Order: sequence, then C-alpha cells, then structure tokens
Amino acid sequence: MLKNLVRLAGIVMAAVSISVSAQGYPNKPVRLIVPYAPGGGTDVLARMIAQRLTEALDQSVVVDNRAGVDGIVGAEIMARAAPDGYTLLIISSSHAINVALGKKLPYDTIKDFAPITQTANQQLLLVVHPSIPVKTVKEFLEYVKARPGKLNYGSSSNATALPMELFKSMTSTDIQHIPYKGSGPMMNDLLGGHVQMSMSGAVSAVPHVKAGRLRAIAIGDLKRSSFLPDVPTVAEGGVPGYQAVIWTGMFAPAKTPRAIIDRLNKDVVRILHVPAFSERISSLGADVVGSPPADWGKFLASEITKWAKVAKVAGFKAGD
Repeated sequence: MLKNLVRLAGIVMAAVSISVSAQGYPNKPVRLIVPYAPGGGTDVLARMIAQRLTEALDQSVVVDNRAGVDGIVGAEIMARAAPDGYTLLIISSSHAINVALGKKLPYDTIKDFAPITQTANQQLLLVVHPSIPVKTVKEFLEYVKARPGKLNYGSSSNATALPMELFKSMTSTDIQHIPYKGSGPMMNDLLGGHVQMSMSGAVSAVPHVKAGRLRAIAIGDLKRSSFLPDVPTVAEGGVPGYQAVIWTGMFAPAKTPRAIIDRLNKDVVRILHVPAFSERISSLGADVVGSPPADWGKFLASEITKWAKVAKVAGFKAGD
C-alpha cells in the first residue's frame, strides 16, 4: 500500500514538474539542430527562423549544425534529448527518405519525434556547371546519353539524390552519384566544376543561377516558378509525369509537453506568414507552409510511403 502511494506521488510530482516547466517555457537558450553543413537551403531557412524566434521567445535560439549520414546524426541527437523544448530539429525530406530507403536508423522516425510544423516546400532545380554546353532538357539528355557513366552529379542528401535517381530512371541515363554532407560542400564543388550537375534545392541554387555561376535547365515541380519564370519544368522539357520538391519541417523530442509544442507551433507559423519573411523565402525559391502539428505528422507518414514507392521504381537503395 505504502509503495503504491509513493509511486503515485512520484507520478503526480512528475506531472506537476512538467506542467510548471511548460508554463515557464522558455527560461534559457533553445538549441535548433540543423543536421546538415552550414550554407545549404535548410540551414538558411533555420537561421532566418531562429532570428525571429529569438524575439518571439525572448530567449536565444542557437543554430547547431550536426551534419552527417543524410541528417541521421543530427536527428538522433535531438531524438535522444530531454523532451523539454530546449532542443529542436529542422530537417528536410531526407527524414522520410531515409526510412523509405530501408536504412537502419538509431531511432523511430514517427514515434521518437513530436511534430511542430512543416515550415516550407522548396523547389528543385536541375542545374549544370556553365562548362556543360546545354540549355534545355533535350540538349541535356543528348549530351548525357552521348557520355554514359562519364558525368557525375552531386547531392546534398537523399532528399536531392532520389529525385535525380528518379530522373535517371525515367530518362534511361547513366550519371554517377557523388554524395555530400549538405548543400554547402556540394555547391562549392559544383561551382568549381568538380561535379557537373545537380538536382539542387532552389534556396542554395537560385543565387548562383542569377549570378551566372550555374545554369538552370529545368524545375522539378509540375508548375513553373515565380522566381525563374522562363525556366521550364522537367515535364515540359520532355519527361512527362516527372515531379519532385523537397520540404523542411520542425520537430521536438517525443513526449515534449503539449503546451510547449503548441507554443512553438503558434510562434513559428506566425513568423512564417510575416509578409517580409514569406516574401524573402519566396525570392529564394520556396513557399512557406505552417501546418498544425497533427497535419504535419500525417504528411510525414505519407511521404515515407510515397518515396518508398519511388525508390523501388528507380531501383535506388541505401548506400547508392
């Protein structure tokens, strides 16, 4: 009887502690993990959000880049963190694609993560180094097919690799894959001509396209973009049915108090829809989203199913 009372008292005290913690949140700096190298699209978006979230929470929100293994290293750090709202994660489509590819993960992508909100959808651009003498999808395919296995493409994660593998599968092309730990390192090698092409996130690619350092061949989505209206879609270029975008979203560790999740969702969604913020994101090649936590969780589950089917069709496996 006494043991049961002690156990019950412990449960009540823990619940009270969590409630008090949620009510006083935040009372110290918050860490926002970006599981990729600095300089890429997800990193740029995270830093923009962190700056405004610092003001909203009246506490510093510090971006912590923990690159490695397509986002798995940083995601594991957050999943293992205390569920108190002081360690958060912003990650791209690789979070779903890693599961879809059958990777052995040190966490459960659904059960170990509390959804906060989907932050943005980012366009994908098929871009080439200016030394590649092509300007259209047709010219690109002719050039690549004349050099089977001799050209390579860079990817920042599986979120950009799998869309390129889908393109290869749909066009029967042979292009070698060079993986990188984030958009920053990949973009540096693409600009230097060490890799010839990429299906790259628009946030990191558009500035270089506009500066003439890269050439945009096509947009991955089914509709043209507002920021590069003269660039056709891959489907318009002669690959009907092709579509791929990448998303980013925020998570907290599982069992984070609901009050904290709701507070973060409210603040981040408000930030995303500030006109100056959303216009800046749009100019970089992405569209803000700002979904409720439940919708974001359902979307993640649907993405895992979708990309598993794509990986099977493309014949792409973990480690390729």
